[in-house]
Amino acid sequence: MRKVEADALEVIELAGAGRFAELAERFTPRMREVVSAETVRVGWSVQTGGAPCTPGVPAAEATTEDLFRVRTPVSCPAGDFVVVMSLDPAGRLHGLRLAPLAEQVWQPPRYAKPGRFTERDTGSGTLTLPRGAGPVPAVILLPGGGVQDRDGTHGADKPLKDLAWGLASRGVAVLRWDKPMPEHTLTEEYVTPALTAVQEMCQEPTADPDRIFLLGHSLGGKVAPRVAAASPMIAGLVLLAAEAMPMQRSAQRVVRHLAARDPGPAADAMIAAVDRQVATVDGDLGPDTPAADLPFGFPASYWLDLRGYDPVRTAAELGRPMLILQGSRDHQVTVADDLALWRAGLRDRKGVTIRVVRGADHVFHRRGRHVTGAVIRRIARWLRSAG
Repeated sequence: MRKVEADALEVIELAGAGRFAELAERFTPRMREVVSAETVRVGWSVQTGGAPCTPGVPAAEATTEDLFRVRTPVSCPAGDFVVVMSLDPAGRLHGLRLAPLAEQVWQPPRYAKPGRFTERDTGSGTLTLPRGAGPVPAVILLPGGGVQDRDGTHGADKPLKDLAWGLASRGVAVLRWDKPMPEHTLTEEYVTPALTAVQEMCQEPTADPDRIFLLGHSLGGKVAPRVAAASPMIAGLVLLAAEAMPMQRSAQRVVRHLAARDPGPAADAMIAAVDRQVATVDGDLGPDTPAADLPFGFPASYWLDLRGYDPVRTAAELGRPMLILQGSRDHQVTVADDLALWRAGLRDRKGVTIRVVRGADHVFHRRGRHVTGAVIRRIARWLRSAG
C-alpha cells in the first residue's frame, strides 16, 4: 500500500473514532481557513448516522506532481459512501469530501414513463419536455443546500430526477441544474442561476411562458420566494420540505437529533461545537468572521445575507399561488417548527394549499427509494389548476 493510501485510512479511522481535532491537525493552512474540526464532525455524523463504519481499500491517483486524490469506499449501515481526499506526500489534507458510491445505479420509478417525454442537456442543466403539442406548464427545480448536481444525487437516490421524470410523464416541462457550493450569498447560489433558468424556459416553445413555476426543496424552498420576488415571469411556487426557521437553528436541530441516536461524549462535543457556531451567527457576526467558526463552514457574507431574509413574509407579499408539502417523518425540516411558521404567516392568503404527506421523509420517500407517487400526482394536478 502506498503511503498516501495509508494516510487516507488513518484519516478515516480518526473520523470513525470521533477524534476530529486530531484529524484537523492534518489540514493545510488554507483548508483550516474554511473547514473546522466541528464541520467535519457534523458532516461525518450526518453521513453515518453515528453508526460504526468499515473502510475498504483506498485508491490513489496523482493529480499534480505533489498532490494525490485518494478515494476510499466506506461500508456503513446508514448507506455506503466514498471518502475523497486530496493529500500531499507528507500526509497533509488539501481537500476532503464525502461522496456517493459511483457504482450505485438509479432506477426509474414506476410512475416515470420515458416514452412520454424527451430530455436534452442545456450545458448547465437538463430540460425534460413532454411529447406532443404544447404549451404546457413548466417548473424550474431549486435544489437543497450545499453542492447539488442536477439530479440531487445521493448514492442511488436521485429525488430531483424522480420529480423531473414523474412530472414530465404527466405533461409538465421541467428544468433542473447543477448547483455549486455556496460562496458568498443566496444571490450567487440560487437567485442568479434560477433567473437564468427562467429565461431559458421562456424561450422553449413547448413551455407556456405564463405558467412557469418554481419548485424548491429544503433550502431551495426557503429561497424560492426571494427568486419569485425578483421575476414577474414566475407564476407560482411549489415548496417541498421548505425551511422557514433560521438556517442556523435548523443546523442545531439536526445535530441534536443525530446526537440523540448515538449519545455519548462525542455527541455532546458535537452539540457544543454547533452551539458555539450558532452563537457566533446570532451574536458578534461580522464580515471578517472566519468561515471555520460558522455552521457548515459557510462564509460570514452568507450568514449576514440570511439574517435579513424572512421567507414566510416574502412569500406572503408575493400574491401568487403556492403549494406547500411537508413530510410527517422529516427530522430535518419539521411540521412542528417549519410548517407551523408557513401556516401562521400564510393563513390569510388565498391561493395557498398546505398539505402534510403522511409517512414521508425529507426527500418524500415513503417505503421505497423514490419520491412517492402521491407527491408527483398532487403537484401535477395543482400545476394544472393553478395555471
